[in-house]
This record gives sequence, C-alpha cells and structure tokens, in this order.
Amino acid sequence: MEGIADMGGTSGWGPARPPRADEPVFAEPWQGRAAALTILATRVSGRNVDAFRHAQERLDRAAYLDEGYFGRWLNAAELMLTEGAILAPGEIDARARDLRGEHVENPSVSVSVSVSVAVPESARPDVGPPTAAIAVWRSAPGSLRTIDAAPAFAVGQRVRAKNISPPWHTRLPGYVRGHAGVVEVIQPAAVFPDTHAHFLGENPQHVYSVRFDSHELWGEGADSFAVTVDLFENYLETTS
Repeated sequence: MEGIADMGGTSGWGPARPPRADEPVFAEPWQGRAAALTILATRVSGRNVDAFRHAQERLDRAAYLDEGYFGRWLNAAELMLTEGAILAPGEIDARARDLRGEHVENPSVSVSVSVSVAVPESARPDVGPPTAAIAVWRSAPGSLRTIDAAPAFAVGQRVRAKNISPPWHTRLPGYVRGHAGVVEVIQPAAVFPDTHAHFLGENPQHVYSVRFDSHELWGEGADSFAVTVDLFENYLETTS
C-alpha cells in the first residue's frame, strides 16, 4: 500500500540518527504506557502485528507525523478499536473533553464505521484481564517459520524487486521497486505480512537480504554507498 508510512529512501527528512548505546527504551513515562495500551488494543481488537502496521499506514498525515512515534502507535490503536466497534468514532476525544470539565456526550459504539481489515471470528480472542492478554502476547510464536520449499534465489544471485504497487499492506519499500540488487544472505522463512495483515493466511516464505548500489536506486549523481534490504521471496524476480 502506498501511504504515509512508506518514507524509506525519500529525501527531505535529514539523516537518520542511530540510537545511542545508553538510550532508554522510553524517553518519557507516557511512551511506555502508550506501548502497553497499543499492545492491549491489538490483542483486544483481534489484530496481529501486521494488521497493526496496516493501521498505521492508513493514518492521515497529522496522525502519523505530528505526534511522534508513540503518538502514532496510540492513533493506530484508536483506529483498530474503532474499526472493531470497541470504541465509537470520536469517543476518546469526547472522554478527554469530559475529563477537562466540558461535559460532552459520549458517542455510541453503535455508530457504523468503515472497516478496511475484516477480522474473522476465529481471530477474535477470548479477552481476559489485561495481565492475561500480556501473557498471551509474550507467548506468541513470533514470525519465523520452518518451510520445506527450497529458496528460489541463491546467495550472489542478481535479482530485481518487483515494480508493483499493491493496494494492500506490504513491506516492499517503494524506493527499491523495479531496481536490481544482489542477494547477500538467505534469512529464515517468515510469515508473509501482505496476507497476514488481512487475515488471508501466514504464507511463510524465504526472506533475502538484498544489497542495492546507491546509484541503482537514486541515479549516477548519488553518493556512493550500498543499502541492504530484507525482502520476502514474493517481492523478487530474476533479472534478464
């Protein structure tokens, strides 16, 4: 899906700053609470991590950028809860205004909403207390899988990222689409996010670390360096 979240490789945002060795996980206490609320919201609404990422990429510009990384998490959590009819549209804003003494009416969850990710009944959890939800999250199997299929590409092979623009969630960065690189490492197989985000199956497949030359991605005028991107097998094709 082409959206605000696909910012990798785009210009105008300045250099990426690597984290300091002593950098705390949460710079402010509220960020830790935001992370906990988002994990619970994902669990309560029956979403998986890829559906959560898909919720983020459907945020508007202000909700995605203006409130920072963990603000973005909270906005995506609100979207998932609203789409799951657990919250009514505008309910959090109404509650905040009510806490400020404005005494506004709380919206009803019976208000219909547009649902972009239909959650099957089988994915809806039997929600217990918050501690139980956290325990389930921690015991989740993760995204790595063992598959019988042999890798379609080999280390050292030249491959091309498919030049596609799927309307659904994808982890194929826009700036590598249509460009060629070389397979450096074959990673373990993993759940395919493009289908997992939409509850269409895990479809695990091999993942490849592909090395791209900067001039291939941004033209001859680019500085000379290389970029290595982990790409699912479905994102790649052979070069002619």
